[in-house]
Amino acid sequence: MTIEDRFEGCILCGAIGDAWGSAYEGADQNLEDDLYYPFGIPDEIQKVWRITDDTQLTLATIDAITNNDKLKAENIAEEILKLYRTKKIRGLGASTLKALEELNFGGHWSQVGRKGEYAAGNGAAMRIAPLAFLPNISDELIREICSITHQNDEAYIGALSIVKAIRLIIDNKWTGKENLIRLIVEGIPDSRVRDRLILIDTLNELNDICGLGNSAYVVDSVPLAIAFASRIKDLGVKDMFQSIINAGGDTDTNCALAGQIVGALVGIKGIPEELKIKLGELEDYDWIISNIEKFKNERNK
Repeated sequence: MTIEDRFEGCILCGAIGDAWGSAYEGADQNLEDDLYYPFGIPDEIQKVWRITDDTQLTLATIDAITNNDKLKAENIAEEILKLYRTKKIRGLGASTLKALEELNFGGHWSQVGRKGEYAAGNGAAMRIAPLAFLPNISDELIREICSITHQNDEAYIGALSIVKAIRLIIDNKWTGKENLIRLIVEGIPDSRVRDRLILIDTLNELNDICGLGNSAYVVDSVPLAIAFASRIKDLGVKDMFQSIINAGGDTDTNCALAGQIVGALVGIKGIPEELKIKLGELEDYDWIISNIEKFKNERNK
């Protein structure tokens, strides 16, 4: 499978998870982080598919990659600010909203990110996947890009875990058979995210894993998504998404993260046709496809 096939699978499957999960986000009323709709609460919030900031900010990350010869954190900040100014972002978390508001008022990208314990959300992890497909992207640059919105070690390590998972797939070190969690644990620093992954590796039942937490707190979200993705051979794509939704909590981001990992593994052909068709019905589908094509064209130059 080519890198381009894996990239397309990653972005499309992540968008499917985001759109499907967004219809059920917070249905159990147990979310620890509030969601903010800075441009008004959409009238159409109901059990229908629509992409949210998970996919939108991932697409902005792709724009930053394809519009610059050498990617820098400030390029990411510029693209997400452009998106913010369109007033079309859906469902921002508190940390990302703070950063974007301050960027909009002229704040420097290195200073606007939220600090402290409340900055340990999954907003950096949800948009980081495209970086896994770039050669020679350092962990330091990943940290800088995360810090635009989340100046917190756990938020960074959560994002790094997503990058590591996708890189393990690209490097054929995880084919769906090996223990993904242990492979990731070997490549990330000591942290609560790492501790949660180690604990999850001792549990057999998905219900027990879900019981550890399903919120937007990165220590809940990223390990949960990785745990479900790691069992894709047993679950299949549709049942994986449905199981994450059934777990409740931050369903759109949890599904998006798991979808990005699994999409990179199975590629575009491994995603069920009915899910691709349903995503294709969304008004944002052309935007998703055009960004995928831009990335693929950039790689083939």
